[in-house]
Amino acid sequence: MNLTISGHHLEVTQALRNYVTAKLERITRHFDQIEDIRVRLIIENETEKDRRQRAECLIHVKGNDLFAESAHEDLYAALDQLADKLDRLVGRYKSRLQDHHHEAVKRLATA
Repeated sequence: MNLTISGHHLEVTQALRNYVTAKLERITRHFDQIEDIRVRLIIENETEKDRRQRAECLIHVKGNDLFAESAHEDLYAALDQLADKLDRLVGRYKSRLQDHHHEAVKRLATA
């Protein structure tokens, strides 16, 4: 699994890198078919301070791409929200994959 963390109008420090890695570790424990994760941390130059700091994540899983983003006043809070969104998104994707494995109609009729 490749993890890429980049910053836009922001220097990605080791503390931020460790925090992102710790938050995304929860997602990789739930689903092992993740091939690539790209996290982008953005500070927008807006006049209002609300929702100025954003975190975006693109997860490439086998056969599909999952995207989530979150914005907040604090970058760490935005990362927390992003991790929660990704956890729900990966959980839904995993259940969608598992729900398509049911028995054929012919086998159900004979049993």
